[in-house]
Amino acid sequence: MKHIKTYLLTASLLASITACKEQLDVKNPNQPTTASANTESGVIALAQGGVYVSGFKQYKYQPFDNVSGWFWSGAIGFHEIMGDVIGVEAANQFMNQLSSPDYVILDDGTRVNNPNAPSSFKAFVREINQNANAGQNTLFYEWAYMYQLNGAMNAVLDLAEQAQFTGNAEAKKNTLRAWAYWWKGYAYSRIGSMYYAGIITNEANKTNNNYVAKEKIIEEANASLDKATQALNGLTGSADYQTVMTQLIPAFNQVGKGAVPTPDMWKRSINTLKARNLLVNTPTKSMTAAQWNGVLTLVNDGVRAADNVFTGRANENGDFIPATDGTVAAKATGDPGSGITYKISERLIQEFRPGDRRLENNFEQRPTPWIGNNDRGNSFNTRYRLVNAGKGLQGVVVLGNRNVGQYELYLASTYEENELMKAEALINTGQIENGLKIIDAIRTMQGAGLPAVAGTGLNADAAREELRRERRVVLPFRGLSFYDARRWGVIDDVAQGGGRRNAVVVDRTGRVNTKATINYGYLDYWDVPDNELKYNAPAQGSAPVKNPK
Repeated sequence: MKHIKTYLLTASLLASITACKEQLDVKNPNQPTTASANTESGVIALAQGGVYVSGFKQYKYQPFDNVSGWFWSGAIGFHEIMGDVIGVEAANQFMNQLSSPDYVILDDGTRVNNPNAPSSFKAFVREINQNANAGQNTLFYEWAYMYQLNGAMNAVLDLAEQAQFTGNAEAKKNTLRAWAYWWKGYAYSRIGSMYYAGIITNEANKTNNNYVAKEKIIEEANASLDKATQALNGLTGSADYQTVMTQLIPAFNQVGKGAVPTPDMWKRSINTLKARNLLVNTPTKSMTAAQWNGVLTLVNDGVRAADNVFTGRANENGDFIPATDGTVAAKATGDPGSGITYKISERLIQEFRPGDRRLENNFEQRPTPWIGNNDRGNSFNTRYRLVNAGKGLQGVVVLGNRNVGQYELYLASTYEENELMKAEALINTGQIENGLKIIDAIRTMQGAGLPAVAGTGLNADAAREELRRERRVVLPFRGLSFYDARRWGVIDDVAQGGGRRNAVVVDRTGRVNTKATINYGYLDYWDVPDNELKYNAPAQGSAPVKNPK
């Protein structure tokens, strides 16, 4: 398919989401009812549009104003802001507040508070979590998109059982089951990794008000992923499997690593996502040997270097993502003084080791620092810009590309993430050299041009620091940085051992501080959005919907 099918899914405020305008009769958005999509082409079109449009591109109520953007530039952008990969001056959806730590202490001891002081970040994010804020409620977007995706996949599972298929019907049904359960697992993974509680809803056109703890949501995510694996176990990449997958994935996404994965490749992506679910939802200091070994078991059968994975690209029409502003990287590309939304964080640049060709290929230093409005933040000033399509250094990874079809957006699991999780687990189970060898291999693959760290006698703490830096350098703009900041304790209060010390901060005069202390004070898991609670109050016995922190 050259274009995503225009079967757009509609939604209630949660998962009463279901199907295409042309094939569903949605009389009440809170109680939609299905008409029929019981043909092979109909259910495949629904399955495609349910992911690429409803899940990632278009929410029914069109809340975004294109400053932050849709899912891959907006909701994922919020993660990268709080992960201190990017900063932002724009106040749309209160984004500038997401990149304002509670305070920054400069080299000379000057304390620069959050513009909302004495209100803290946690207090502020709760002030804006109101249904009355509608499209300005930052907390709502990821929740809305992911439950819309989950509801769409519930409809696919239901309708796939009713549809009439040509050829090997069971193989085609299993392909659709794998597709639906994979994306349901993905949706629950994101909900459970970001919100303090959620709702498990696995029936088409139905929801409930039984809120369960985030841990239960992650359990449901993994259960859905296991069902996807079960559906794939009977498939061998047959012609029928290939036929359905070729129709499910838009043609312009079937490029590079985005080509149709074999069932075995797909199962390895599932293992990598399950490893992520374990790793990012457990504070590193609390990880047990059994948990580290659990990560190792999964990543040892996770995404391989040659595997195809799920990716997205821009086409001329912007059917899935626009090339110039559909991703975090796109909205961070260019000079910060030219009106781009996201500004490259000084702390991201700080992670690169001297001589790293990835820094040289992707970033340029401005003649003078860019200084934003003083009342919009306390840490977003920057000297750097992300270069479109890189500088052309041969064999060096390119981190951003605004040219049509050139940026490969990773939607879920990747080889790099899998290998860095493996390295981290090895280092934390006493296999330091083996973990460092993986870091060296990733650097070689990306053309970093750095000397090897394996064989240099690094102890566990020094090895962990190499791993921390490498995750920051290799995985920016992918929606993982906040998870890492949370599990590593960076967002915890300085008084509790959190925060960041020896940070590079450009102050409001343009002076470069190199020994600054940042106290982020961010909420580790967001409260359930009030946009949901207003219309779907928790049932008696529900788990708490507000984070006690």
